[in-house]
Amino acid sequence: MPKVSYVEKTIYEREGVRVNFTQNGRNVRDEVDLPQNYNAVYQTKNSANVSDLKKKLKKQYAGYDFDVFDGDGKKARGNMLLATLRDTYIKE
Repeated sequence: MPKVSYVEKTIYEREGVRVNFTQNGRNVRDEVDLPQNYNAVYQTKNSANVSDLKKKLKKQYAGYDFDVFDGDGKKARGNMLLATLRDTYIKE
């Protein structure tokens, strides 16, 4: 069973954004075991927004909520497009 830290790393590699697992409004510790790794084969479309990504994650990890961060480490708004969010990770 993979740890939260490993799954968060996998989500970052596939989706291109950093997330934290939360439960009851608190960050889930990195050493907590999860039943499976993130199983999405493809990246969520750029035309989707942060809320869509959270829904996708919640389908796989019921009982958890997620904080999604921009490239500066700030929480991303739910209506922010993933294309715009991913652009914040690009350093020029």
